[in-house]
Amino acid sequence: MDKSRAFAAPKAVLFDAYGTLFDVYSVGLLAEQLFPGQGQAISLLWRDKQIEYTRLVTMSRGAPYQPFWALTQAALRYTCQKLGLSLSPEAESQLMNQYRHLSAFPENHGVLQALKSRGVVTGILSNGDPEMLGIAVRSAGLDELLDHVISVDSVQQYKTSPQAYALGEAATGLKAEQIGFVSCNSWDALGATWFGYQTLWVNRQGLPFETLGTQPYRTGTSLRDVLSLFA
Repeated sequence: MDKSRAFAAPKAVLFDAYGTLFDVYSVGLLAEQLFPGQGQAISLLWRDKQIEYTRLVTMSRGAPYQPFWALTQAALRYTCQKLGLSLSPEAESQLMNQYRHLSAFPENHGVLQALKSRGVVTGILSNGDPEMLGIAVRSAGLDELLDHVISVDSVQQYKTSPQAYALGEAATGLKAEQIGFVSCNSWDALGATWFGYQTLWVNRQGLPFETLGTQPYRTGTSLRDVLSLFA
């Protein structure tokens, strides 16, 4: 926790989607069936390249914006090329469809219900495009527990662009310091902290945080730790 800033309990909590509410590495199970011995490597490289592509199209002058779905597909193709795997149209379709229906973390429902019982506004703020998010939310049965599902697609700027994070303020009508932001991605938690959100980094894998001199407001190991923002 950054001791230099004191916050009141947030009036809204926004969650990152991919990696936070939905397990991006759950695609490795299908990838292993399609490419025995390569499932974990595919899931790891696919995710890294996907995020790299969001930064490329956001930061590069003259780069055309592409929806998250298109970048995810491009990242899968790159991954298979790098690993020397022949990606058939059928296998690509299967893996992309699996990405639409990623496994949801089991604590999602309980945490969101606890927030709603406190009268806290809830939402998603994600790089995902609206169609991807809509399918994922419905598939996980979270639609009744979320007040907002916010996609950066509306500003065509991926996180960690300030324009992306500003969508949370616009949707809720609150200032950043009145909003909790939860992410399992350390780079996302850092970007949101710099923007001014009350951040919770959910460190499920026991990793070090980014070493750039700023820490998240709080660190936990499960989404349930979001309730610590109200302690």
